[in-house]
This record gives sequence, C-alpha cells and structure tokens, in this order.
Amino acid sequence: MRRLGRLAAGLATATVVVVTANGCVTVHGELEVVPGATESEAAKALEDFTVAYNKADKAYDPELDADRVTGSLGAINQAGLVARRKNSPEGNTAHKPLELTDASYVIPRKAGWPRWFLADTDSNRDQDDGKLDTRWLLTFVRTGPDAPWKVSYLAVASPSEIPKFRKDADGWAQPVPSAGTDAALATPPGELSSTYTDYLRDGAPDVFAPGSMTSGWRDARKNTRRAGFSYQYDDQALDSGTFAPLGLTTEDGGALVFFSSKHFERQTAAEGLRPTVTADVRALLTGEVKSTLTKERVSSQLVYVPTKGAGEAEGKVRVLNRLPGLVAAQGS
Repeated sequence: MRRLGRLAAGLATATVVVVTANGCVTVHGELEVVPGATESEAAKALEDFTVAYNKADKAYDPELDADRVTGSLGAINQAGLVARRKNSPEGNTAHKPLELTDASYVIPRKAGWPRWFLADTDSNRDQDDGKLDTRWLLTFVRTGPDAPWKVSYLAVASPSEIPKFRKDADGWAQPVPSAGTDAALATPPGELSSTYTDYLRDGAPDVFAPGSMTSGWRDARKNTRRAGFSYQYDDQALDSGTFAPLGLTTEDGGALVFFSSKHFERQTAAEGLRPTVTADVRALLTGEVKSTLTKERVSSQLVYVPTKGAGEAEGKVRVLNRLPGLVAAQGS
C-alpha cells in the first residue's frame, strides 16, 4: 500500500493542478464584510457558465469552458472532455443543450477574496415531478475583482434534501467559518475531506450516516471479487486552493457543505491475465497496461453536518450527493 501511495502522489502531481486561492486573502485592502455578488451578477455568471458548458460539450473541447470551471468540477469536466474528444474527435453528435432555469441564489457575506455564492437551479436533465425531480446546486467562485466567476462544485439533490439557510436581515447568507471549526457542529466542516478519506480507508472516525456513499461503498470494496485479480484502494484528502470546502449555515444551526476528495484504485492481474482497459480509460492512460492498472478519480461531495446536540442517528453527517470523475490512469 505504501507503494500505491507513492504512485498516487505522483499521479496527483501530474494530473490535478491546484491554483492557490484559499482563505480570505485581502486584495486592495478589502477587509469589509460584503455580499459575494449581487443577484444580477450571479444570474450573469450562471448564464455565462451554461453557454460555455454547452459549447464545450457540443465540440468535446475543454478549452471552450476552461475559464468557467475550477476545483473538483473543473478537474472532472476537463478530463472528461479530453477523453471524449480523443474517442469522438468529430464532437458530440448527441449533444442536448443544458438548460438551468428557476434559479435562486444564496449569497454569503464575507471579507476579502475569494468570494462565492450558491445557485439552486432546475435542470432539463430530470423529471419535474415525483421522486425523480432534482435540483442542481452549483457553487460559483471568484478569486479577485478582475477574475471570472467559475463553478467549483456541482451537486444534484432532491428538493426535500436542501435545507433552509440562515440569513441576516438583508437576506444575505452566513458562510461556515473559513477555518471550518465551528464548535456548534458535530464535525469540523474544514476537515471533512480528511475525515471522509480516513473513514473510507479505516472505518474511523465513524461520523457518517450509513448509506451507499459511506458504509455501502466500504462494503462494496471489501466484496469486490474477480478470479485472477486483486484490488487496492487509496483515498486522499483534497482540501486546499480551489478544492477548499465551501459551506453555508442552515436555519437549524447545522451546515450544508461541499468538499472534494481523491481516490485511487489499482487492479493487479495474475500471470497470463491483463486488466480490461475501456475507451475512456485508454484516453487518459499513461504507460502500458501489462499486469496493473491504476485509476485516479476526483470526487466532490455534498453533505449536511448537524449540530452537536442532535441525537445519535440525527447527529451523523449525511452524504446527499457524490460526483466522481476519472482524471487519470496509469498502466504498468
């Protein structure tokens, strides 16, 4: 596993570029606590993102939306477009334009940069009633007064899963403290990436509610079987720069938090066998797959963090959505 960790570190260096934009950095002496954006600015940012996303998806060209995505969504989006362009150089013949409507904006007040806001939207990728109805939540981040708004996180959740947010008298939201150590919360939001990856690796700390993205995922890994093959996993925190967590305080004192993580899966074949390489994996592959194949994925999670005073069941972090994406692969 130590060898896998070294390989993971090397892959991460080669494939995920972290642009430093962490914490409340003051620019031009800006120390005043102000709203991250106006509603009209937020609406224009959503429009610009949607236009760029559709152009990139239609052409399978990562350059067409590179200046509108960042963080975990940027890593997933850009790698996905690179892979699809290699496999379909003619572009996306089945392109269906993404539409994001019925938007509402949750805009926190904070000092300095980066500034950010949440867009709660209805997409044309779901069914608009019943159990299949969903909302698309996108976090927009701006690192300076002349920088463009970029989407760092995307999560899909049912309307009933989205809590009401705590707001001041002027309607501005309250961000989770940048240090992420609010003493009122059951788990420090700023440490969620390392807490989650520690849990996946070791089963502790046991702060997550059971589900397909927590206990179910651990069980699935343990029970993965294929004759002639062995599997190893390595999970790493991804929580600095543009991958930093973003959170909003909810009316009940809890927090809705977006955070990132990184996951490696190594498949090793017995003599005479070889791991299967799909077209998407081959498009992002370095090296030659002889007996091993290591896949690297970046993942973003949307979670609800309760207060410390909640009961045993209610006091656990609930993972509401997980969006993973393959960003690299290595053969040997």
